Amino acid sequence: MFNKKKQPPIKSLIAEGSRIAGNVTFTDGMRIDGEVKGDVHADESQPSLLVISDAAVVHGSVMADHIIINGQVKGPVHAQNLLELQPKARIEGDVQYTALEMHQGALITGQLRPLLEGEAKPTLTLAANNL
Repeated sequence: MFNKKKQPPIKSLIAEGSRIAGNVTFTDGMRIDGEVKGDVHADESQPSLLVISDAAVVHGSVMADHIIINGQVKGPVHAQNLLELQPKARIEGDVQYTALEMHQGALITGQLRPLLEGEAKPTLTLAANNL
């Protein structure tokens, strides 16, 4: 459905119970289980994956190619390729995306803005509950 290319490996972890005050830049993949007060941006020179778990809180802007959120983000989110919002995702800020997958229960308080090339239409998918 979406370009299912091989994902970059997760090489960085901010563990649950950890608190980072300041901006974070990463390459490849990163998982956040703790708290970050600052911007979290991927190095734009290579493909990137950012996972924000249900225990995580980010106070700042978030930017990567593929972003999976199941925690809280208080700031703008910019997903160059795909943004996946899991059921516990909470975003307070504007969201930019090329493709969006949103599970039931996810909440966005802000504007959704697709990243369009020419007259292309954004890809939106509502993930159904498989009960």
